Amino acid sequence: MSDQQRAAGTSRRQILKMAGAAGVGLAGFPYVHAQEKITLRYLGTAVNQDRRIAEKFEADTGIKIQYIAVTTDDVTKRAVTAPNSFDLIDTEYFSLKKILPTGNLLGIDTKRIKNADKITTLFTKGEVGGKKVGDQGTAPKKVMYLDKPDAKTFSAAPTQYMTLIPTVYNADTLGIRPDLIKRPIESWKELLNPEFKGKAAILNIPSIGIMDAAMVVEAMGLYKYPDKGNMTKKEIDLTIKTLIEAKRAGQFRALWKDFNESVNLMASGEVVIQSMWSPAVTAVRTKGIPCVFQPLKEGYRAWAAGFGIPRTLTGRKADAAYEFINWFLDGWAGAYLNRQGYYSAVLETAKAKMEAYEWAYWMEGKPAAKDIKSPTGDLLAKAGSVRDGGSYEARMGGIACWNSIMDENQYMVQKWNEFVAA
Repeated sequence: MSDQQRAAGTSRRQILKMAGAAGVGLAGFPYVHAQEKITLRYLGTAVNQDRRIAEKFEADTGIKIQYIAVTTDDVTKRAVTAPNSFDLIDTEYFSLKKILPTGNLLGIDTKRIKNADKITTLFTKGEVGGKKVGDQGTAPKKVMYLDKPDAKTFSAAPTQYMTLIPTVYNADTLGIRPDLIKRPIESWKELLNPEFKGKAAILNIPSIGIMDAAMVVEAMGLYKYPDKGNMTKKEIDLTIKTLIEAKRAGQFRALWKDFNESVNLMASGEVVIQSMWSPAVTAVRTKGIPCVFQPLKEGYRAWAAGFGIPRTLTGRKADAAYEFINWFLDGWAGAYLNRQGYYSAVLETAKAKMEAYEWAYWMEGKPAAKDIKSPTGDLLAKAGSVRDGGSYEARMGGIACWNSIMDENQYMVQKWNEFVAA
């Protein structure tokens, strides 16, 4: 090594040393590695907490994610009672009606979110492809904005402050075993069709299960709800009565609570039609068993989750939370989620991180030009197959209602428990 090279090496080492001491990277960014490592406590359900996302984020930024996995209800309880116990919350939009009035959630400043203006119009305007979608229940646009960061009520018009930045969302329908049913299924009413007695199942999470039941009640022509997501006591009574009658007649093989339970019921063939989530259908297919996430003429029941920041978060931890949200919208995580059959908040950045044939299959409803694989390499669909429900616009444009918490929630849960016990 020449003296010149040695000198150059020494001066670079000195610069790095000085930068480290100042807590600044060479490019002027915070030099996270030089300081004590930041760990973000991420509260949410296990469904959205993916080890690979945490690993990729840490590799890219040096910031560690510590997952705290609890049930949907416990996410809400913690947000209401223990805002100090997490640094980032991943919760469903419908839970905001319970969380926001406590003052425990801080509005997210969209001026600090690089891709805020590219978030899908489904959230900001309640539109897909320029057309309005169904907004019964808690449509995100109803609870998306705040007038100021510490507001305890929602803003009707868009503002600088968002309650949550969307993470994942989808539109749910019934899952079916086409090989065992052997005929077209086009309506929600098929869930209670006596033809499937003892081979049907419904989701046993009251606030979601009752929405599926309401879709069935309407499809059967029994009643038309002004808002399936916010029923009166009378409407709850009618819905539960319909379910109890079906249950007593032996319609249901099971009432499932857990993702894996729904997969096993379908894969074993014990159940041929049931409430189902898109990734559960995918999980059945990876076992080589035919399973379809069936589009229905009455439309889909949609759900959406997003990142929120507790009011107790300040300083470097708050900066790290913003860094994670910005990273999440930057494409890698979006592409990863799209490949699982979910949808991401910023479509443009996710598209840039996907192969053209993947985007065409997942988002445009086109036949797969090559075999479609999951992020872990499992075969999901063979070349030539088309995604259930077609394109993003067809699926998300077909929303009938959104998951929600009703004003009569307590009464509804009590009645739902009567159905479970019947």
